[in-house]
Amino acid sequence: MPMRYEGGCLCRSVRYASDAEPVNERICHCRLCQRAIGASFNARLLFRVEDVAIEGPVRTFPSSEALKRGFCPECGTTLFSLRESAGVMGITAGSLDDPGLFKPAEHIWVSSRQPWLCLADGLTEYPEAP
Repeated sequence: MPMRYEGGCLCRSVRYASDAEPVNERICHCRLCQRAIGASFNARLLFRVEDVAIEGPVRTFPSSEALKRGFCPECGTTLFSLRESAGVMGITAGSLDDPGLFKPAEHIWVSSRQPWLCLADGLTEYPEAP
């Protein structure tokens, strides 16, 4: 039976859901993700855009030419990164109702990993994108 992924922002103005399997589940350590999330990495589940239903007001910010970040305009929670050219959306694991559903397979952009962060989970590590 497929898993249901549901979540939303802190103030609950924005909700999302997907019954699809993620394309991949990764932890990104790039500087853009660090700044956008406000933490040392972005734990995210990648879905095809058409597989995610979003309800509520969302604003986006173009963090690069290829990527937009989606957030709640009321409470500011970062909810996703959107790569329209590829038709994919990276949902932030911390915004899931059950963050335990996040099962990362690898770390990417570890060349930008914070020096105090010790990765001891045995996952594959890529200096940049795989």
